[in-house]
Amino acid sequence: MPKSVMAASALPARRPARSLWRSAWLLGPALVAGVAYLDPGNVASNMTAGARYGYLLVWVVIAGNVMAWLIQYLSAKLGIVTGRSLPEVLGTRIRNRWARRAYWLQAELVAMATDIAEVLGGAVALNLLFGIPLLLGGIITGAVSIVLLAVQTRRGPRHFEFVIIGLMAIIVIGFIAGLFVAPPDPAGVVGGLLPRFADSGSVLLAASILGATVMPHAIYAHSALTRDRFGSEEGSRLPSIRMLLTITRWDVTIAMVIAGSVNLAILLLAAANLAGVEGTDSLEGAHAAINSSLGPIIGTLFAIGLLASGLASTSVGAYAGAEIMHGLLTVRVPALARRLVTLIPALVILGVGFDPTLALVLSQVVLSFGIPFALVPLVALTAQRRTLGEHANRRVTTVLGIVFATLLITLNAVLLWLVATGG
Repeated sequence: MPKSVMAASALPARRPARSLWRSAWLLGPALVAGVAYLDPGNVASNMTAGARYGYLLVWVVIAGNVMAWLIQYLSAKLGIVTGRSLPEVLGTRIRNRWARRAYWLQAELVAMATDIAEVLGGAVALNLLFGIPLLLGGIITGAVSIVLLAVQTRRGPRHFEFVIIGLMAIIVIGFIAGLFVAPPDPAGVVGGLLPRFADSGSVLLAASILGATVMPHAIYAHSALTRDRFGSEEGSRLPSIRMLLTITRWDVTIAMVIAGSVNLAILLLAAANLAGVEGTDSLEGAHAAINSSLGPIIGTLFAIGLLASGLASTSVGAYAGAEIMHGLLTVRVPALARRLVTLIPALVILGVGFDPTLALVLSQVVLSFGIPFALVPLVALTAQRRTLGEHANRRVTTVLGIVFATLLITLNAVLLWLVATGG
């Protein structure tokens, strides 16, 4: 066979390979945003839920992950199609200066609550691994996050993605390893798929889990991550917007499968091994119980996973906070100065000796109340043809977004009523 014919016959086989590699290279933004779903607040909420209520709230973790898939895809789509983040779009749509500042304030408080969870988790992990005092551990966690942010600023989004995805791999190993040593009860897992609550405490934890799963700052961040990632590529090298959206659906699916599996693994690990064990409502107590029942290797892996969780998620949280301020107030604050300011609440909590695990769980509840302010505008904007043109949501997508938003807002309202009435 002539060489020219052989070369021509080989082309169809090579093009799909190159196309597949090119598509895989475009994955990443959702994996970075997905780290927000694996922060220490998730660990505290899911660990406490499993230890106190066994398999009861398995359905909450799964439902939250399904909601998170749609929400993160909509956020990414907004960034890809408009070339702007959600805070940037809102900054141009909210014309009243004071309304825009009020919106920024609630979003900033949510970002600071996120930071509290992540810094506290890193501090606890350093204490468990090396005996470092909590306050010093919080300072170290904040310092590392500054270094990681410098990678994003100076080396670009792709290098930042590599670092965060590497930390995510450590998180996965650290939190899933225990299930291979002590697997959960299959009947209990199936029973946990039935939606129900036991008491007001289970409602509080459900809100906490959802606040840790459907996180406002992850919604803000994902649109900015896709903007930065694809905006940094040369236009001629990028596929069409439609192809980018297809790749993004795969990106979000991979990220949510990883995040959902880890979150479920944490709850199942606690339900199978920590139920009824005294002191497991704290990260320190849970680590001690895991160390005792599953061995020091699993206990150490758990602590390493917690440390990676704190370091990775606090970097993504700081990135989101900077984007919120820039988009809504059109103000750029140096990353170092902003990071030092947002570290203060977490360091104060560590300095006064407030229970870190309780602070983690409460911070997730605060996050759940910030969900409507991010989710409602996101669904509304992505449903508008004047915003996304031909890529605006289909009717079924908008309906699902409205249903999810309504469920989350209703749960928060019930939680407020229970707290107010002492129910």
